[in-house]
Amino acid sequence: MKRIIYSLLAASTLCFATSCELDLLENPNAVTASTASPDFLLNSIQLDYKDFYNDVSNDGMQLTRMINQGSAQYESSYTVSSTNIYWSNSYANILADIKFLEPLAEEANYQRHLGIAKTIKALVLFHLVDSYGDVPFVEALDPLNYFPKVDSGASVYEEAFKALNEASVHFTATTLSGTTPLNDYFYARNYTKWIRLVNTMKLRYYLNLKLVDPAGSKTAINALVAEGNLLKEGDDFAFKFGTNSADPDARHPGYAGSYTSGGGTYHSTFYMWHMTEAKGFDDPRSRFYWYRQVTANPKDPALIECLTIIAPPQYLVRNFVYCLPGDRGYWGRDHLDPDGVPPDGLLRTVWGLYPAGGRFDNDSATPVNNPTLGAQGAGLFPIMLSSYVDFMLAEAALTLNDDPAMAKTYMLSGIRKHMNYVINFGNSSQESGTIATFLKDQSIELDKEVNDYVAYVDAEYDMMPAGKKMYVIGREYWLSLFGNGVEALNLYKRTGQPAGMQPGLEPEAGLFPRTFLYPNNYMVTNINAVQKPNLSVQVFWDKNPAGNDWIY
Repeated sequence: MKRIIYSLLAASTLCFATSCELDLLENPNAVTASTASPDFLLNSIQLDYKDFYNDVSNDGMQLTRMINQGSAQYESSYTVSSTNIYWSNSYANILADIKFLEPLAEEANYQRHLGIAKTIKALVLFHLVDSYGDVPFVEALDPLNYFPKVDSGASVYEEAFKALNEASVHFTATTLSGTTPLNDYFYARNYTKWIRLVNTMKLRYYLNLKLVDPAGSKTAINALVAEGNLLKEGDDFAFKFGTNSADPDARHPGYAGSYTSGGGTYHSTFYMWHMTEAKGFDDPRSRFYWYRQVTANPKDPALIECLTIIAPPQYLVRNFVYCLPGDRGYWGRDHLDPDGVPPDGLLRTVWGLYPAGGRFDNDSATPVNNPTLGAQGAGLFPIMLSSYVDFMLAEAALTLNDDPAMAKTYMLSGIRKHMNYVINFGNSSQESGTIATFLKDQSIELDKEVNDYVAYVDAEYDMMPAGKKMYVIGREYWLSLFGNGVEALNLYKRTGQPAGMQPGLEPEAGLFPRTFLYPNNYMVTNINAVQKPNLSVQVFWDKNPAGNDWIY
């Protein structure tokens, strides 16, 4: 492993001998504990976490069929170099900065700095374990240890939970005037919301542990529900972007990748089909999620090769949607489609208004290679929303409390909350006028569409046998997780839902990653590093059957 040593911890010294005397001179250019700013450190921690989350989320979105990954095999998509960036960012930047900040903040009684930093520390540790399983922690930030060993995923999860408990204390501790953070990029120094986030992450922790300790998870989750201090509407934990295009580029990366010269991410045929065709009507969020640069399907195989290729046998046998989700211009890629990039950048479906800050789809069907379009990148990362709380509680009610009625109540509440969140986001954006004009011209009542959608899912859930009800909960949670591959992948590994995911185009796509391989920047520099045999190694809380059959 790359030596994880934070440069700020090692103040450079210069030794020289003169007339038998040894003088130690402090390097005036080095940042030391006496010159470092807790505010600037906390700024860096928050911004680096935003980047770390994005990297982890993108992999999760690919694996849960929200976007395409551009390779035919899992092993070629997720290699030993695939996660180098977020491994380094987590250890060398975020966790090292937090370790450096803690004694400075404790000495100055900067309680809120500590609360935010330890909450983010917990998030990072959860993400590392969920992604890799066993990871270095105890020895990881020791500057004298070049070769830290891994700790069990279970023990690192416990350390993350411990950090959450400590964060709660810091958010309520007495502090002096003038010691609050200069910048709180998430909650603008509303520590009531931070505490609710901490409690919500505890809910997530116990839900992930339900296969390890079902009785303990049930008791703990019921206690959190009784306490009533989880994220509520308006408490959503999201990183919000701006519209500045350079120095720095403050826009959502999905917008920057698509609206500068067109193209960008290939969106999932399977996911778009679920949103626009599977139920027989459009999900009210679909026009917010994507913008179609064309409103009719392509006919030229030079642009979309699958038009002239019959679906693979594994698609035909199970009647999977293939190539295009419908005939209205929703144009993306199937799962594990490795084709190159034809000249379709100004034709294929791109990120829309939510969450990327792009255009609302008003059927205008024009190219998006213009960085002044839509909300100009003022999107967000939906890291943990209040609607997600309801979906997690629905899962807990069904699988731990055996209460399908309460599970349905939570699920329907989660759907409404998320639809309201997306719609309100749009109505408060630069696209609000476009949205209002389109809805008026088309005589569309979004409230009615939401009510009709909820009624459909309500009836569908009731008709499902007991063993299939979790499918409906999982599918609706998945459809509400657009832009959040972290929770989508956790849901998939924890429950196998939504079942019946679109397979790869190759008959044998390889092992689905239950965890990722350790990255090169850990393996090649650490004599204690031991690589996993393959991608099938499961995180400690994933007690589900091994192999691809269960996941698919």
